[in-house]
Amino acid sequence: MSSIFSSVLTAFLVAAVVCTAANTCTTVYLHRALSHRALTIRPSVAVVLRAVLWLSTGIKPKEWVAVHRKHHAYTDIEGDPHSPVLLGWKKVQVKNVALYRATVLDPTTIDRYAKDLPDDRWDKLFFGHNKTGLLSGIAILMIALGPWTGLLAAFIHANVYLASNAAVNALGHHFGRRPYDNRATNLQWLAFFTMGEGLHNNHHAAPSSPRLSHRWFQVDPGWWVIKTLTTLRLATVRFSDIRLTATAKASFN
Repeated sequence: MSSIFSSVLTAFLVAAVVCTAANTCTTVYLHRALSHRALTIRPSVAVVLRAVLWLSTGIKPKEWVAVHRKHHAYTDIEGDPHSPVLLGWKKVQVKNVALYRATVLDPTTIDRYAKDLPDDRWDKLFFGHNKTGLLSGIAILMIALGPWTGLLAAFIHANVYLASNAAVNALGHHFGRRPYDNRATNLQWLAFFTMGEGLHNNHHAAPSSPRLSHRWFQVDPGWWVIKTLTTLRLATVRFSDIRLTATAKASFN
């Protein structure tokens, strides 16, 4: 019994580490660096972040970027890939992956919203093969932890990662605070799980800013990572202050 408990505890702890790493790469690399060009990351570091995403999520960066940019182009109006205003927050929470895949399968999505991200040699060799990456990540966990513990860790990570990212799209446009006049919301508890992404109202008010925390009491762990990278001269931010959109400036309260 104690060995079973130990294996389950190990699986949960490893899943927490892997999920945190995946969420960090998602917010820093996919979201702030690629989608909004809020920072530039040194190529050697970018390859590491891409590898972590490839092994832990199987996400193709240009697909994630295209879906997110389309979301900003049609936020909560017809054309938004995952608007809880149009679809209901429960549907977006449960079917976020299906909505994502439907948007990616539309050939115009990549061509229009990610044409600045053509496949490079890393994509052709590794990162463009998403199933290979995901299966490789699971295999690494199984080898390192043992078959059943590794599978359990992978299962826990996958469900937490997908649920937390779906929550940004679903809960983050339905529940929470709206200091700026947009339909997104701030949920600090969700920001802890997603390395800052839960401060979604702030993000829509200043989409090109690398920092999602706008007030002293807001916590954005992703910004801590970015500050560390800039201190080590591994990344450069586009600007360090918060650049609100004209609409956000007029509506701030």
